[in-house]
Amino acid sequence: MLMLIDCSGCRTPLQLPHGAPCIRCAICGAVTHVAAPPAEQSRGAMQLAPGWGPPPPAAHGRKRAVVCGISYRYSRHELKGCINDANCMRHLLMTRFNFPDDAIIMLNEEQTDPYKIPTKHNIRMAMYWLVQGCQPGDSLVFHYSGHGAQQRNYSGDEVDGFDETLCPLDFETQGMIVDDEINTALVRPLPHGVKLHALIDACHSGTALDLPFLCRMNRSGQYVWEDHRPRSGVWKGTSGGEAISFSGCDDDQTSADTSALSKVTSTGAMTFCFIQAIERGHGTTYGSILNSMRSTIRNTGDSVGAGGGAVTSLITMLLTGGGITAGGLRQEPQLTASEQFDVYAKPFSL
Repeated sequence: MLMLIDCSGCRTPLQLPHGAPCIRCAICGAVTHVAAPPAEQSRGAMQLAPGWGPPPPAAHGRKRAVVCGISYRYSRHELKGCINDANCMRHLLMTRFNFPDDAIIMLNEEQTDPYKIPTKHNIRMAMYWLVQGCQPGDSLVFHYSGHGAQQRNYSGDEVDGFDETLCPLDFETQGMIVDDEINTALVRPLPHGVKLHALIDACHSGTALDLPFLCRMNRSGQYVWEDHRPRSGVWKGTSGGEAISFSGCDDDQTSADTSALSKVTSTGAMTFCFIQAIERGHGTTYGSILNSMRSTIRNTGDSVGAGGGAVTSLITMLLTGGGITAGGLRQEPQLTASEQFDVYAKPFSL
């Protein structure tokens, strides 16, 4: 059973190494001491809630996913397409990539299980469930469709001076989930032979996993990797595994919740374009997927710009008291990774 200890400083759940007498929080730096090894620890410890147990192992590696879609219904932050995104992603994982149904945790407001409502606590627990007991050959997916935001970073680890955040259903009372915590929960525990793909359809999501390398296109039209490793030397990579993230936009951009793409119902622009790239046969390499997503959004933005397509972001909703903004799509999907690779040569697979 995975043992989590609350940080004595910021109260973030921390995964305690076996037999360790203390642990340092990667977010606030506080050192939390424990009175006994994990096997004997009882007070102050958190265990995964019933229902979070990992699926049984398969003969040739396991596939496991957390799919989170938050609509913030009945609030001024409401989004129309996020639950659609989650349902479509689940269908894609099952039909195209053979993820077992019982190995996909769905978090959204339509769930009857209280542990599957996308609160801050439940999203945290789902992230820990995703990496719990992972072994070589495992393929993990974390998909999030909802609001994203930024907050000031005071550690000096962010190039732009801001941490990227995800907004759980109860973010107004419980706070947001910061990229440092996401990196600690999902990225750093990954051992050799384990692959994690994150798909983050949210505003300001370019570096939402705080991965060390960001893929950019240079003036010659070639993809090159930017080094985003913190100047402090804090390690943001894995423990030997591989982490790759597609996100809806750059850190300083907003991501659209719009009907302009499907023409039928509201979706997140990034999720729609990712699934469309796979369905149309553009999913052979990471570069082909990124090109397809960017092309679709660029073309849609040009066609919608004069027509006033609805684009929704948390910041504009807060500023306008819950309204939506008219205009085309102004976002560029991003690719980040724990290690650099040739985006046109590396085959894509989940």
